[in-house]
Parts: sequence; structure tokens; C-alpha cells
Amino acid sequence: MAVLSDIHGVLPALEAVLAEPEVVAADRIVLTGDITAGPQPAEVLELLRAQGDRVLWVGGNADRELVEYRRGERMEIPDPIGPFAARSLTEEQVDFLAALPKTLTLRVRGLGTVLFCHATPRDDEELVLVDSRPDRWAEVFTGLAPGVGTVVCGHTHMPYVRLAHGRLVVNPGSVGMPYGRPGAHWCLLGPGADLRVTSYDRAAAVARLVRESGYPDIAEWADYFLHARATDTEVLAAWGPKDGRG
Repeated sequence: MAVLSDIHGVLPALEAVLAEPEVVAADRIVLTGDITAGPQPAEVLELLRAQGDRVLWVGGNADRELVEYRRGERMEIPDPIGPFAARSLTEEQVDFLAALPKTLTLRVRGLGTVLFCHATPRDDEELVLVDSRPDRWAEVFTGLAPGVGTVVCGHTHMPYVRLAHGRLVVNPGSVGMPYGRPGAHWCLLGPGADLRVTSYDRAAAVARLVRESGYPDIAEWADYFLHARATDTEVLAAWGPKDGRG
């Protein structure tokens, strides 16, 4: 199966990944959240829904925030593009996002029981990083069924595979808003965990988003995120305190 995370409404990046031969041939495409919060949320949602039953969905914190904003349950969204994305969705699309599960458990060939989530198994915006300390992983695994041998998560927009307390942890990185290096990041899962990155014409994608998205600051947004201007070192340093570090 192919695992796609943190698409963030970037249609050109999603189209590039869906065109990959391994994704075309995949039995399942699992989405691990933050699907729509970006410049083309409705278009991304409808392209994924058009893939039919082979797409399995998990919602992320940014998807939840769009729903809450549209339903009047919050007055602001931390991400500046969030209110635009929320207003771009139809009521039916908002209802669809509201119904997405927070976790999904599947049997995967070669990996056994795999739990898919957005951030951690217990919370959709909790931060764990590639270098999080062992006792931090013990915290986030609290209550996890002992038979789960692999956890697949997203949220941090940086790909990695590591062991933590005997469990394999896989983060496919971000399709639409990568940190550290450009490209649309995803993962091929089963019987192992193969991190992939799809190159695409980023300059053309930026120009297309400027033409097609109504977000007022789209040119600056697209240049920053599609070209991965934020380095992994900067992001890890900024997020350290949220991981419980001094």
C-alpha cells in the first residue's frame, strides 16, 4: 500500500504522487491526515474521493480545525491559510472531513498489525520527532494494544523510519508542505517501509497555484512550502520544546 500524509491542499504535488506507477498499482492508499488545509482544499478532496474505495482515510488536526472553524466552534486557526481553506469547502465536504476516523488499524503483509494515525496514536497534534527520547515514545504509546508492531504517523512533515520500544515507527513525510528537502514525500508499505520522494516541476506548480488558488498570499506561500525553504534543522530546533525538551 501507498501512504500519503500532509497533502495540505497542494493539488500539483498530489497529482504527481498519484501518477507514480507504484501508487497506481497499490491495493490501498492510506491517508494519514492534514489533507485539505492549503491552497486547493476542495480540489484535493475530490481527486482523492475519485480514487474510490482503495483510499482509506485518517483525519489530522488541520482537517479538524477547518471543520471546527466552519461550524463556529473556533474563531481562528493557527495556520494563516486555514480560514481560507475552511471557507473553500462545501457543507458536504465539511461533513465528510468531520466523519474521518483518528486512527486506523490494518494487517499489512510483512509488518503484521499496523496502526495509522496523524500525530500519535492518542492525539492528533502531539509532537514526536525522529530523535525523540525513549521515555517520550513510552508516553505516546500508552494504552496502545500490545499486538501493534508498527505505527505510521505524519504531522511533522519530515520522513523517517525508526525503532521505539520494539515498534517500528514510520513517518512518510509531507506530500504538499515538506520540511528539509523539496519534493512530494510518501511511503510504500509492505513488506517493509520504503520512503519515497516524487520530484515534480515546482516552478510550474507555484505558477499554477498562483493562477488557480484564491488565497491572497499564495505566491509567497507556494514559494516557501513547495521549495522547502524551512530546513529540518530549523524545524527540529523550533519544535524541541513541544517534544518536552528544555
